[in-house]
Amino acid sequence: MALRNSYEAYGTLARLFHWLTVIFVVAAWAIGMFRGELPQGPARATAMFVHVNLGLAVLGLLVARILWRLADPAPPAPRTPLGRLGEIASASAHGLSYLLLAAVPLIGIATVFARGRALSVFGLFEIASPWAADQAFAAMLKPYHGLLAQALIAIAVLHAIAALVHHVVFRDPTLRRMIGPRP
Repeated sequence: MALRNSYEAYGTLARLFHWLTVIFVVAAWAIGMFRGELPQGPARATAMFVHVNLGLAVLGLLVARILWRLADPAPPAPRTPLGRLGEIASASAHGLSYLLLAAVPLIGIATVFARGRALSVFGLFEIASPWAADQAFAAMLKPYHGLLAQALIAIAVLHAIAALVHHVVFRDPTLRRMIGPRP
Protein backbone atom coordinates (compact mmCIF):
# COMPACT_ATOMS: atom_id res chain seq x y z
CA MET A 1 0.00 0.00 0.00
CA ALA A 2 1.28 3.45 -0.94
CA LEU A 3 1.89 6.18 1.60
CA ARG A 4 0.19 8.77 -0.60
CA ASN A 5 -3.33 8.76 -2.00
CA SER A 6 -3.89 7.39 -5.47
CA TYR A 7 -6.66 8.19 -7.91
CA GLU A 8 -8.58 5.14 -6.64
CA ALA A 9 -7.91 5.04 -2.89
CA TYR A 10 -6.58 6.77 0.19
CA GLY A 11 -2.95 6.13 1.08
CA THR A 12 -1.60 4.61 4.26
CA LEU A 13 -1.09 7.91 6.06
CA ALA A 14 -4.59 9.25 5.31
CA ARG A 15 -6.08 5.94 6.47
CA LEU A 16 -3.97 5.98 9.63
CA PHE A 17 -5.13 9.53 10.46
CA HIS A 18 -8.75 8.54 9.81
CA TRP A 19 -8.84 5.35 11.86
CA LEU A 20 -6.78 6.72 14.77
CA THR A 21 -9.19 9.65 14.91
CA VAL A 22 -12.13 7.22 15.00
CA ILE A 23 -10.58 5.20 17.83
CA PHE A 24 -9.57 8.26 19.87
CA VAL A 25 -12.93 10.03 19.44
CA VAL A 26 -14.94 6.95 20.43
CA ALA A 27 -12.68 6.26 23.42
CA ALA A 28 -12.77 9.91 24.61
CA TRP A 29 -16.55 10.00 24.16
CA ALA A 30 -17.04 6.73 26.09
CA ILE A 31 -14.86 7.93 28.95
CA GLY A 32 -16.68 11.27 29.01
CA MET A 33 -20.04 9.51 29.10
CA PHE A 34 -19.23 6.94 31.76
CA ARG A 35 -16.45 8.35 33.94
CA GLY A 36 -19.07 9.54 36.41
CA GLU A 37 -19.83 5.88 37.10
CA LEU A 38 -16.32 5.41 38.47
CA PRO A 39 -15.71 5.92 42.18
CA GLN A 40 -14.13 9.20 43.23
CA GLY A 41 -10.37 8.87 43.48
CA PRO A 42 -7.54 7.52 41.36
CA ALA A 43 -9.74 5.63 38.86
CA ARG A 44 -11.78 8.72 38.00
CA ALA A 45 -8.67 10.94 37.91
CA THR A 46 -6.95 8.48 35.55
CA ALA A 47 -10.05 8.37 33.33
CA MET A 48 -10.05 12.16 33.16
CA PHE A 49 -6.32 12.23 32.34
CA VAL A 50 -6.90 9.74 29.49
CA HIS A 51 -10.00 11.65 28.30
CA VAL A 52 -8.15 14.97 28.13
CA ASN A 53 -5.13 13.47 26.40
CA LEU A 54 -7.28 11.64 23.85
CA GLY A 55 -8.84 15.03 23.10
CA LEU A 56 -5.36 16.53 22.65
CA ALA A 57 -4.45 13.62 20.37
CA VAL A 58 -7.60 14.21 18.29
CA LEU A 59 -6.65 17.88 17.94
CA GLY A 60 -3.10 16.95 16.92
CA LEU A 61 -4.37 14.40 14.42
CA LEU A 62 -6.77 16.98 12.99
CA VAL A 63 -3.93 19.41 12.35
CA ALA A 64 -1.84 16.62 10.81
CA ARG A 65 -4.80 15.50 8.66
CA ILE A 66 -5.41 18.99 7.34
CA LEU A 67 -1.73 19.54 6.55
CA TRP A 68 -1.49 16.13 4.88
CA ARG A 69 -4.70 16.79 2.91
CA LEU A 70 -3.15 20.01 1.57
CA ALA A 71 -0.05 18.08 0.50
CA ASP A 72 -1.89 14.99 -0.72
CA PRO A 73 -5.45 15.70 -1.94
CA ALA A 74 -8.15 13.07 -1.50
CA PRO A 75 -9.01 10.81 -4.41
CA PRO A 76 -12.05 11.98 -6.36
CA ALA A 77 -15.36 10.71 -5.03
CA PRO A 78 -17.04 8.07 -7.17
CA ARG A 79 -20.23 9.03 -8.97
CA THR A 80 -23.42 7.95 -7.23
CA PRO A 81 -27.13 8.11 -8.04
CA LEU A 82 -27.39 10.97 -5.53
CA GLY A 83 -25.59 13.36 -7.92
CA ARG A 84 -24.87 16.92 -6.86
CA LEU A 85 -27.10 16.65 -3.77
CA GLY A 86 -24.98 13.74 -2.52
CA GLU A 87 -21.78 15.71 -3.14
CA ILE A 88 -23.12 18.67 -1.16
CA ALA A 89 -24.26 16.41 1.70
CA SER A 90 -20.87 14.68 1.77
CA ALA A 91 -18.91 17.94 1.75
CA SER A 92 -21.17 19.40 4.45
CA ALA A 93 -20.81 16.35 6.69
CA HIS A 94 -17.03 16.32 6.27
CA GLY A 95 -16.81 20.05 6.97
CA LEU A 96 -18.99 19.74 10.07
CA SER A 97 -16.92 16.76 11.24
CA TYR A 98 -13.70 18.75 10.98
CA LEU A 99 -15.30 21.70 12.77
CA LEU A 100 -16.48 19.45 15.61
CA LEU A 101 -13.12 17.65 15.78
CA ALA A 102 -11.63 21.05 16.59
CA ALA A 103 -14.43 22.54 18.71
CA VAL A 104 -14.93 19.66 21.14
CA PRO A 105 -11.31 19.47 22.37
CA LEU A 106 -10.87 23.25 22.31
CA ILE A 107 -13.94 23.75 24.51
CA GLY A 108 -12.62 20.96 26.76
CA ILE A 109 -9.30 22.77 27.08
CA ALA A 110 -11.10 26.05 27.80
CA THR A 111 -13.11 24.26 30.52
CA VAL A 112 -9.92 22.98 32.18
CA PHE A 113 -8.42 26.48 32.08
CA ALA A 114 -11.65 28.08 33.36
CA ARG A 115 -11.43 25.82 36.38
CA GLY A 116 -8.02 27.38 37.03
CA ARG A 117 -6.20 24.11 36.36
CA ALA A 118 -3.10 23.50 34.31
CA LEU A 119 -3.47 21.35 31.19
CA SER A 120 -1.31 18.23 31.36
CA VAL A 121 -0.03 17.39 27.90
CA PHE A 122 0.43 13.61 27.78
CA GLY A 123 1.99 13.76 31.25
CA LEU A 124 5.11 15.32 29.72
CA PHE A 125 4.53 18.95 30.68
CA GLU A 126 1.77 21.28 31.78
CA ILE A 127 0.35 24.46 30.32
CA ALA A 128 -0.76 26.84 33.05
CA SER A 129 -4.22 28.33 32.79
CA PRO A 130 -3.93 31.65 30.98
CA TRP A 131 -6.68 33.19 33.10
CA ALA A 132 -7.96 33.19 36.67
CA ALA A 133 -10.32 30.45 37.75
CA ASP A 134 -13.94 31.16 36.88
CA GLN A 135 -16.11 28.25 37.97
CA ALA A 136 -19.26 29.83 36.53
CA PHE A 137 -17.63 30.07 33.10
CA ALA A 138 -16.39 26.46 33.40
CA ALA A 139 -19.90 25.35 34.34
CA MET A 140 -21.28 27.20 31.30
CA LEU A 141 -18.76 25.57 28.92
CA LYS A 142 -19.15 21.98 30.12
CA PRO A 143 -22.61 21.33 28.60
CA TYR A 144 -21.44 22.69 25.23
CA HIS A 145 -18.46 20.33 25.33
CA GLY A 146 -20.82 17.40 25.93
CA LEU A 147 -23.44 18.52 23.42
CA LEU A 148 -20.88 19.00 20.65
CA ALA A 149 -19.27 15.65 21.52
CA GLN A 150 -22.69 14.02 21.07
CA ALA A 151 -23.09 15.83 17.75
CA LEU A 152 -19.67 14.57 16.66
CA ILE A 153 -20.65 11.00 17.47
CA ALA A 154 -23.95 11.44 15.62
CA ILE A 155 -22.15 12.76 12.53
CA ALA A 156 -19.66 9.87 12.77
CA VAL A 157 -22.50 7.34 12.91
CA LEU A 158 -24.18 8.96 9.90
CA HIS A 159 -20.80 8.91 8.11
CA ALA A 160 -20.45 5.18 8.80
CA ILE A 161 -24.02 4.50 7.66
CA ALA A 162 -23.41 6.47 4.46
CA ALA A 163 -20.24 4.45 3.79
CA LEU A 164 -22.20 1.22 4.24
CA VAL A 165 -24.97 2.46 1.94
CA HIS A 166 -22.36 3.25 -0.69
CA HIS A 167 -20.90 -0.24 -0.27
CA VAL A 168 -24.09 -2.30 -0.07
CA VAL A 169 -26.67 -0.31 -2.03
CA PHE A 170 -24.67 1.67 -4.59
CA ARG A 171 -21.91 -0.96 -4.80
CA ASP A 172 -19.34 1.75 -5.38
CA PRO A 173 -15.74 1.84 -4.04
CA THR A 174 -16.33 4.56 -1.40
CA LEU A 175 -15.81 2.28 1.61
CA ARG A 176 -13.02 0.24 0.02
CA ARG A 177 -11.09 3.46 -0.63
CA MET A 178 -10.69 3.84 3.17
CA ILE A 179 -10.42 0.22 4.32
CA GLY A 180 -8.45 -1.29 1.47
CA PRO A 181 -9.06 -3.39 -1.60
CA ARG A 182 -10.91 -6.68 -1.56
CA PRO A 183 -8.67 -9.66 -0.80
